[in-house]
Amino acid sequence: MRTVLIVIAALALLFFTFIAGMGCGLLMSGEYGFPTGDKVAVLKVEDVILDDQAYLESLSKIKEDKQVKAVVVRIDSPGGAVGPSQEIYSELRKLNKDMPVIASIGSVGASGGYYIACAARKIFANPGTITGSIGVVAEFASYEKLLEWAKVDVEVIKTGKYKDVGSPFREMTDEDREYMQGLMNNVYSQFKSAVAESRNLDMAEVDKIADGKIFTGEQAKQLKLIDETGTMNDAIDLAAKTAGIKGQPDIVYYPKKKSQFLELLQSKLDIPGITSMPSKYSFGLFYLVDIIN
Repeated sequence: MRTVLIVIAALALLFFTFIAGMGCGLLMSGEYGFPTGDKVAVLKVEDVILDDQAYLESLSKIKEDKQVKAVVVRIDSPGGAVGPSQEIYSELRKLNKDMPVIASIGSVGASGGYYIACAARKIFANPGTITGSIGVVAEFASYEKLLEWAKVDVEVIKTGKYKDVGSPFREMTDEDREYMQGLMNNVYSQFKSAVAESRNLDMAEVDKIADGKIFTGEQAKQLKLIDETGTMNDAIDLAAKTAGIKGQPDIVYYPKKKSQFLELLQSKLDIPGITSMPSKYSFGLFYLVDIIN
C-alpha cells in the first residue's frame, strides 16, 4: 500500500512539475493561450526600423506554423534604415505567394513603414493615419569649424578620395555631394519602383507624389496609396476571409512579447533596445520621416 502511495505521489509531482513548466514557458515567451484552430498572424512593425532580425525570425516561425493561414502586418513606424526596410518588404512579398498578407497602418506608416506596407495585397489605414513620405534622406554633421576653434587636428589616411565621404571631420566637396546624390537617387528609384509595381500605378503617377510629402489616410486613399480606410480588425477580417477561414480565427502576435520579468531584467542590466541608435547606424541612407522634432 505504501509503495502505491509513493508512486501516486511521484506521478502527481511530475504532473504538477509539467504544468508549472508549461506555465513558466508561456510566461517567459509572452504566450498566454493555446490556439488550436486556423490562425491569423499579426506581425507588429513598430518604432524606427534599424534592425530586421526580430521580424525575419518571426516570419520564419509564421511559415513553419501550418495553422497560420494569413498574415496582417500592423505598422506603427516612421520608417528607418533602407536595408532592413527592403528586407522585410522582400520577405513579405515571398510570403504573400503562399498566404494572404494584409497591411494595417496605425498612427503612422511612412517612408520605410509605407515601403513595407506595399508588400501586402491590400492596405488599410485610419482616415487620420500619417503615411506616404516616399523618399530617401541622409544627414551629415561637420565638426570642422569646431575642431579649428578647439585647435584640434585630425589626420585621415585613406585609400581613395571617396573613402571618407560623410566624415564629420571635414566639409563635403562638390564631388562628394554629387556622388552621394547619385547613391540616393538610385535608392529613391528603387522605392518608387516598388510603389508603382505593388500599387499598380504608372511611374508618372508615382513621381507626382514621391516628393517626401506625408498624407493622411483619407488623402492616401484618393492617391491610391492605400485601398481602404479601416481598423486592424477590418484587416484581420479580410485576411481571414481571403484565406477561407470559417468562423473567428485565432490571433497570434509577432514578434513575441517579452514577459514583465524579462523587461525588468533588461532595464536593470541596461541592455539597449531597438529604439536606441547604435553606432553602426550613424551612417547610412534612410527611408525615414521626421514628423516630430
